[in-house]
Amino acid sequence: MSNLKIIKNRSDIGAGTRGSDMGVDAIEVAAINAGNGYFTRHDYVDLETDNETVYDKVRTTFAKRITHVREQCQRVADAVQISLSEGYFPVVISGDHSSALGTISGIKAKYPEKRLGVVWIDAHSDLHSPHTSPSGNVHGMPLAAAIGEDNAEYQINGVSEQTALEWQRLKNMGVQKQKVKPEDIIFFGVRDTEEAEDKLREKYGMRNYMVHEVRYRGLQTCVAEAIAQLAHCDMIYVSFDVDSMDCDLISMGTGTPVSKGFDPEEVKAIISQLLATHKVVCLEVCEVNPLLDLKGNKMAETAFDVLNEVTGEDMRFVD
Repeated sequence: MSNLKIIKNRSDIGAGTRGSDMGVDAIEVAAINAGNGYFTRHDYVDLETDNETVYDKVRTTFAKRITHVREQCQRVADAVQISLSEGYFPVVISGDHSSALGTISGIKAKYPEKRLGVVWIDAHSDLHSPHTSPSGNVHGMPLAAAIGEDNAEYQINGVSEQTALEWQRLKNMGVQKQKVKPEDIIFFGVRDTEEAEDKLREKYGMRNYMVHEVRYRGLQTCVAEAIAQLAHCDMIYVSFDVDSMDCDLISMGTGTPVSKGFDPEEVKAIISQLLATHKVVCLEVCEVNPLLDLKGNKMAETAFDVLNEVTGEDMRFVD
């Protein structure tokens, strides 16, 4: 489609394992090797990164490199906001998943009065805060920031004043308030979480369609339920982390692989059914890590196959 714009975000500073910054290029190589001109057909923007900061001493232990993650998220937010303002459908291809906070912030900056629904296709719920995170990796925090939740009831970390200040800035990116209501977030495939995240999902009644449920009850039925739950939302953002797929079936080429996930055809079907609502305003693909791929470039090839099929030439995006 002519109104699609690719936002290339080669940043992995929010992750615990290096290499997802190469995910964008790995996906492009997959397209080239397939003889597909996807990346030459569409406009794109290539974002500046601060990847060299991985060599800096970590000073915010419970939110590693949070200042630089915030700056990177702001770049993503600006690119998304500008793309939407220019009438494009932004497809964000990112390294690590901390970028999602930037994407959500950019959508809300463009449409501050509209209600945003989020469909999170992922093995992880990414609902930690600096107060609860066992790793301190910010790619596990974007949704907590989006809903403005510290989850202090399950605090395990003594957060410094500097970290708390940066976390507050992250939560206020785009709009100076909660960007997404917790009940407007729906998960598909989440199966690797900590208690603090589970309790937060229980607190707000956040729905998670696990892989076995989708297969038992039927994919179309589950996605239709999700769409119905988001009927009151004006727009939808779809975030696809490749670790939502089964690493044993496909590849270990992602930072936090988890077994018993979706197969690629299921992910295609989920995203396609959501796009058919014409309410989706942005799609993100993230966490391809070619350095961890023991099958050549298999994870990137699979991610591109999904991306190409769901945003192919016959798709019709939201106006």
